[in-house]
Amino acid sequence: MLALDHIAVGCADLDNGTAWVAAQLGVQLSPGGRHDRYGTHNTLLGLADGLYLEVIAPDHRAGPVAGHRWFGLDAFAGPPRLVNWICQTDDLPAAVGAAPAAVGDIQSLQRGDLHWQITVPDDGSLPFDGGYPTLMQWAAGTRHPAERLPESGCRLLEFIIMHPQAARLQGMLRLNDPRIVFCAGPVSFSARFDTPHGHRVLS
Repeated sequence: MLALDHIAVGCADLDNGTAWVAAQLGVQLSPGGRHDRYGTHNTLLGLADGLYLEVIAPDHRAGPVAGHRWFGLDAFAGPPRLVNWICQTDDLPAAVGAAPAAVGDIQSLQRGDLHWQITVPDDGSLPFDGGYPTLMQWAAGTRHPAERLPESGCRLLEFIIMHPQAARLQGMLRLNDPRIVFCAGPVSFSARFDTPHGHRVLS
């Protein structure tokens, strides 16, 4: 069974993306780190219920060791926006075996004392344009990022995945989470939050 781990906002510039999320939700984000293999860096926002939000952007100080970025960031253009959702499992090989081939291969990554495995397609694209989640598994003993982040007072209420193949994607997933909603239509994502300033929406 899969469980929602976090959601990702993509952007061309990390400072701009972080400022956009902060303005939309009325809260401050925390520094994240660099991902040398994929040439990206991020900031983070702790959410209730063991979740977090990631703002991720190309890190232009160094090219990606892998030869491409992940989360579709090599082709990213336009303003900051939600681009992907990431689900965790306690048996990643089994989850990948049940997933469509577009999910990509398992990669082992580390940053400081964070250790995890994650699926990344060979070209760094997003499976089904982000409609199918990236899959991951935290290593045993790794303290989840949400546990390290300060409380923001924000809670994810709903994450809406708009996709032409919405019904097919939903049918592929072993996921029981009423916050995740699939709707047929052009690809887009939106997330509704309860925040210290009332309900706010990112899209």
